[in-house]
Amino acid sequence: MRLLHVICTTSSESGGPIEAIYRISEVLLRNGLDITVVSLESSEEVARRNFPFTHIALGGGFGKYRYNSQLAPWLRKNAGCFDAVILHGIWNYASFGSWRALRKLDIPYFVSIHGMMDPWFRDAYPVKHLAKQIYWFFIEGKVLRDATRTLFTCEEEMLRARRVFRGHAYREQVVLYGTAVPPQDAETQCAIFHARFPSLNSKHFLLFLGRINPKKGCDLLIQAFAECLADLPETTDLVFAGPDQIGWTRELQGLAEELGIASRIHWVGMLSGDLKWGAIRLADALIIPSHQENFGFVVAEAMACGIPVLISDKVNIWREILAAEAGLVESDTEEGTVRLIRRFTSLSREELQRMRRNAETGFRHFFDIEVTALDFARIIESYVSECGQAKLVK
Repeated sequence: MRLLHVICTTSSESGGPIEAIYRISEVLLRNGLDITVVSLESSEEVARRNFPFTHIALGGGFGKYRYNSQLAPWLRKNAGCFDAVILHGIWNYASFGSWRALRKLDIPYFVSIHGMMDPWFRDAYPVKHLAKQIYWFFIEGKVLRDATRTLFTCEEEMLRARRVFRGHAYREQVVLYGTAVPPQDAETQCAIFHARFPSLNSKHFLLFLGRINPKKGCDLLIQAFAECLADLPETTDLVFAGPDQIGWTRELQGLAEELGIASRIHWVGMLSGDLKWGAIRLADALIIPSHQENFGFVVAEAMACGIPVLISDKVNIWREILAAEAGLVESDTEEGTVRLIRRFTSLSREELQRMRRNAETGFRHFFDIEVTALDFARIIESYVSECGQAKLVK
């Protein structure tokens, strides 16, 4: 089977969509599928990115919307070479430009939402949501309406997306995402992290790993950590790791200063490779109090390392975490985050060891990419076969 993915950007800083494509493709390529990715980027932007799949950069899109006049003509000419097309994300020209070409072709296409229909955005940005509703009615809703299926990464994402926008119905399908088993040289990974950040050599720490962004609840994590400080050992600190695309770190550091906990918080920037794995393996727990999180690859990665995960109930895989007993879940509030920290620090040694074992078991059951990628391919193939039979009936 030949699959074509269309995405706005392949930058790792853009978050989950490209990570999903990358991980799924690694497995499917080994299993004989052909994978091509088209993005709205210039060749200069992608020159240093090493992907296992064929990657075609059509040139940088115009503005935030990434309008690119080459996308629709390219698809009209080349989409027939593929069995199915998967569009990643909405609210940019990658989806609408693809629809302009694909709606007149007999090729099944799918739209992977990647959390972009979560009601949190409506509640946090009501004026922007009104503009999106208008855009949905005239343009974006038609993209989903005509898709073979709209793909969601878990049941929670699918349920939360319902009735957020009005005007066009679409056909739903849950397709679980996953990630790969981490590189197994744990001792080297930990040593590399300690060498880069020697101030953490003798510390225990809770790890926040993700974009420094208001959506992620970074501010309430700092406030909750300050409130819990009296309950924590003096050797337990908080580590923030991740890119800051909006320049929010300075404000957060000022908040930590005001609360008198600046010396207990470490800002290590974006981590990758052995540094990232070392940080995860050395953490007492991963803590993600997000207001909105579609899947949370880092949650699955921590579980794969046997690290407990402390998350809000706005991380859409929270049901799977509770089912696996791999961590704790609370509301995305300061009070909820305080409860996460206090509940975790009150665990007995036996309870903590059990949670660590459950994390690894839960990863293998729910999030192992070797399983989820093949399920993804089987689901796509089943709809491709249906479409082929429908053509024969015609």
